[in-house]
Amino acid sequence: MSWDLYIKQFQNYLKIERSLSPNSVDAYKQDIEKLKQYFELSGKIVSPILIQGKEVSEFLVYLNELGLAPHSQARILSGIKSFFNFLMAEDLVKEDILALVEAPKLGRKLPDFLSFNEIEALLVSIDLSENEGHRNRAMIELLYSCGLRVSELVSLKLNQLHFSSGFIRVVGKGNKERLIPVGREAIRYVNLYIENHRNQVPVQKGNENYVFLNRRGKSLSRVMIFLIIKSLASKIGLNKEISPHTFRHSFATHLIEGGADLRAVQEMLGHESITTTEIYTHLDRDYLKQIITEFHPRS
Repeated sequence: MSWDLYIKQFQNYLKIERSLSPNSVDAYKQDIEKLKQYFELSGKIVSPILIQGKEVSEFLVYLNELGLAPHSQARILSGIKSFFNFLMAEDLVKEDILALVEAPKLGRKLPDFLSFNEIEALLVSIDLSENEGHRNRAMIELLYSCGLRVSELVSLKLNQLHFSSGFIRVVGKGNKERLIPVGREAIRYVNLYIENHRNQVPVQKGNENYVFLNRRGKSLSRVMIFLIIKSLASKIGLNKEISPHTFRHSFATHLIEGGADLRAVQEMLGHESITTTEIYTHLDRDYLKQIITEFHPRS
């Protein structure tokens, strides 16, 4: 029996026997769909009733590497456990394969992850009347819109912006390039900065092509980005330890929580294929733009 048939039976069970709301049923379905996608990406043709606990643990490691917040990982695992409890109740699985699978350790420390409202508060707190206000707003918008690494942000060049087609070209780890869709708000603020503020800075020789410049006309350092973000967090009284990477985690979490395809998120983050043997095939650009439009909170 295929994944889809097992998932359909599980949905019927949730609706009829557990009387769950349509939204709750859809949430459980999304959790199982993510596990299904993981096995497809791994190139493993395996029925749900043949999965081992070790493979579910590897799936959780994969979610963690994508940057999904621990609370979100734990919620997905809870949905998967409900699915396997259903399979056990139907005598399709003979033992609890998840008995030894550990949930992500949440602890008391707040996860390296921001809610959409927290990101909005950080963005709104940026004073656009200050000299670097538009630059900082454009940088934070781009970090969150594209899930960039801080090194990718500070090294971003003007000729890597392809806003007419809705993409930026990023050079990531190992000098590997990728195209990432950009949301409308990020495009708007980056254009405002470039057209009205960047041109007021005396650019130092050798820095002409960098998008983001300091007041002396040089490319920004990674440390400066950290300090800007720390300052904004302090300004709004945000009681979390955040960094540029927090926006990358939040980007991945919000997309996956919203129902985005794991493969698309993996591609946009610039992660390698989850198998060493699979030839990495890039997804269609229109599909990636569709993912951002449908599932990114600031699309």
